[in-house]
Amino acid sequence: MDLISNLELGFSVALSFNNIALCFIGCLVGTLIGVLPGVGPIATIAMLLPITFGIDPTGALIMLAGIYYGAQYGGSTTAILVNIPGEATSVVTVLDGHQMAKQGRPGVALGMAAIASFFAGTVATLVIAALGAPLTKLAQLFGPAEYFSLMVMGLVFAMVLARGSLVKAFAMIVMGLLLSTIGTDLETGEPRLTFGIENLSDGIEFAVLAMGVFGFAEIIRNLENPEARDVVRGSIGRLLPNKEDFKQAALPIVRGTGIGAALGILPGNGAVLGPFASYSIEKKLAKDPRRFGRGAIEGVAGPEAANNAGAQTAFIPLLTLGIPPNAVMALMVGAMTIHGIIPGPQVMTKNPQLFWGMIASMWIGNLMLLIINLPLVGLWARLLKVPYRLLFPAILLFCCIGIYSINNSVEQVIMTAFFGFFGYALIKFGFEPAPMLLGFVLGKLMEEKLRQALILSRGNFMTFVERPVSGGLLLVAVVLVVAALLPAIRKSREEVFTE
Repeated sequence: MDLISNLELGFSVALSFNNIALCFIGCLVGTLIGVLPGVGPIATIAMLLPITFGIDPTGALIMLAGIYYGAQYGGSTTAILVNIPGEATSVVTVLDGHQMAKQGRPGVALGMAAIASFFAGTVATLVIAALGAPLTKLAQLFGPAEYFSLMVMGLVFAMVLARGSLVKAFAMIVMGLLLSTIGTDLETGEPRLTFGIENLSDGIEFAVLAMGVFGFAEIIRNLENPEARDVVRGSIGRLLPNKEDFKQAALPIVRGTGIGAALGILPGNGAVLGPFASYSIEKKLAKDPRRFGRGAIEGVAGPEAANNAGAQTAFIPLLTLGIPPNAVMALMVGAMTIHGIIPGPQVMTKNPQLFWGMIASMWIGNLMLLIINLPLVGLWARLLKVPYRLLFPAILLFCCIGIYSINNSVEQVIMTAFFGFFGYALIKFGFEPAPMLLGFVLGKLMEEKLRQALILSRGNFMTFVERPVSGGLLLVAVVLVVAALLPAIRKSREEVFTE
């Protein structure tokens, strides 16, 4: 009964005119940036963070969440029609989706992707609603030591699941943690790593780092590598799959939903692995695996379901524990902090309107995305023909205005440009910036919990091992690192990310 009353509260919040409008804007913008290759939800959310300052926290987070899962929908349109994944999670959809488009069935591929996404998103939202309260109660039992160990485990997951070498991923996490220490120490009042620069006395603004490393850097990278867009010509055709298509896709959608929902909860961007795992399983279970890569509808349905289920369940560790499982959720933590909300179990008890309002808005958002994607598919196809050179000046101008509006500071715009070139250099040298953002977001909280745990234990570091939950979480982290360093697992990990 508690779940039903909580959902009633959520829908009463989400169905207000302002929140419905913000949810629609988020879904529409998310679909748009998913359709247009080279922008991505991380850069877009970073750009739009300053705009949310004038919106109430619930509405701001509903809009930003809509951008995230809307981008997952939009990415499949680009994958199917252009053979370019609009999102990292749409890489697998390219394999069979574009082949279906070449065979004269682009509409059916798009329709199946939207239906699978809608089903998976709806089920995943139910999972969030069901697990939210129990996990929040569990999190309330956590002390500083448990929280510190949980964040260590999350960063280890981020390192293991990041692309490239483990050493580079570890370096990025350490870099993020170091950047988070810049500014004035709240305990002693002493400046740290400011090098005498007054603008650094309050630390680095989250929006400055995020927009520089993901917004500006992405613009520079896309200008360097203009993509050739092989847009499918001719009409889209019918969008609704036939009875045979549904028969082939039904079980892959259910399996993909389960796989994506489970992996989405994992820290360290586990949601990205969902579509890959779904595709591999469907290929192994198929009577004729040779169909895959040649237009098998199961190769679209399963991964798309996994993609969107993972995007939704990624909110579980964020909303219940305050731990972001990926870079987009790290941006959501930044947005919550900007609005004075401390992520974690207190959100449900102190601000239930925000918690349940966001969950209810996901149902509404999934329905909106179904409506936005299918009837407007012709418009999205035409937008794909817009050259990137016409888009980037507007994106760059929008970024600069957004950063300047935070504190009316030209210095922060210059700092964002610096981080843009820094982010571009990281990409060129094979470093993935996402773990750095996770390290930056968790850094201050880790330091706070570390100090609290040591004060309570009178400086005894053994408190992290002696407390059962804390020790168990650290053990999981150690096992993960050891397993990732084993030659066989390291080789298979590299092969997965290479593919």
